[in-house]
Amino acid sequence: MPEAIIKVRDLVVGFGDHNVLKGLSLDVHRGEILGLVGGSGSGKSVLLRTIIGLLPRRAGSIEALGTRLDTASDAQRRGVERHWGVLFQNGALFSSLTVRQNVQFPMREYLKLSERLMDEVAIAKLEMVGLTARDADKFPSELSGGMTKRVALARALALDPEIVFLDEPTSGLDPISAGDFDLLIRTLQQTLGLSVFMVTHDLESLHTVCDRIAALADGVVVAEGTMDMMMMSEHPWVKSYFRGKRASMIAQAPRPTAM
Repeated sequence: MPEAIIKVRDLVVGFGDHNVLKGLSLDVHRGEILGLVGGSGSGKSVLLRTIIGLLPRRAGSIEALGTRLDTASDAQRRGVERHWGVLFQNGALFSSLTVRQNVQFPMREYLKLSERLMDEVAIAKLEMVGLTARDADKFPSELSGGMTKRVALARALALDPEIVFLDEPTSGLDPISAGDFDLLIRTLQQTLGLSVFMVTHDLESLHTVCDRIAALADGVVVAEGTMDMMMMSEHPWVKSYFRGKRASMIAQAPRPTAM
């Protein structure tokens, strides 16, 4: 059995009188890219934000890197958070900070490094995602959508994490930029040995980079496995999503290889 680097069990999360997640269970295996897909409002981002501690749970348990997050002390939780990085939807860069300062932000939170060393690490991370030292002193307002995503990814990689959370990483990108970003994710995952939890609605991303897919509907995971397994599911939403006309066209396209 593959090692589960994240374990979610019987998770309930809600707002007011409405539960969005209704007893959801899911594993993320070490070294895989797991794509989480679901309809609008199904709770994909809610699940991600609950795992990383931005939303409270009503019931159930969450374990990451062998630590029960729902019962961990603040010190234990910070120890786990030191080993993951997050790319939020639309990048979520700090508009008043330069690219360099955005990438350095996690270093200032968790590490005690000299300014010179932080500068060197920031440039190395930018180059890792396809940017250059010339981009370091730009502000977010000067960046294209694709560059914004790459800076956000560099920030997510700042602490050399074991786990990377990606929330709709290709949303808002044109098809060519989205394809390039998918290949970047796959290349970094293979090169760095990352475990990736990716929330997406992009069928091409699911086809191109994901080792395994989990489909979310009615507050629970209704299907999970490879793309071939998704294609065989008889769940109504999964069937319509993965066996519709657009899905068939994407499935017939050759699967790109990492850069």
